[in-house]
Amino acid sequence: MNMRDQLARLTRGTAQIISEAELAEKLSANRPLRVKLGVDPTSADIHLGHTVVLRKLRDFQELGHQAILIIGDFTALIGDPSGRSVTRPTITRDEVERNAKT
Repeated sequence: MNMRDQLARLTRGTAQIISEAELAEKLSANRPLRVKLGVDPTSADIHLGHTVVLRKLRDFQELGHQAILIIGDFTALIGDPSGRSVTRPTITRDEVERNAKT
């Protein structure tokens, strides 16, 4: 797939990415990108909102890039607020491990 088509696919449905020029520069190097997505297992369930970023990660993968999914057990333990005014409740290591298995 040519770079213009890759750019169109990777930016479709996104609200915010690195600049399109920067992404084009990275794609033009003709080396697979390494794209990472981090999630915290604070619940045993995933929801519809997860499909948006998982699908975008899959887009990168289908274009030949390396997709890495990171399970953030430490941030799940401490209740990382990341952009929220209230910290998530802390959970036990057993809860994190149980949630990560689902």
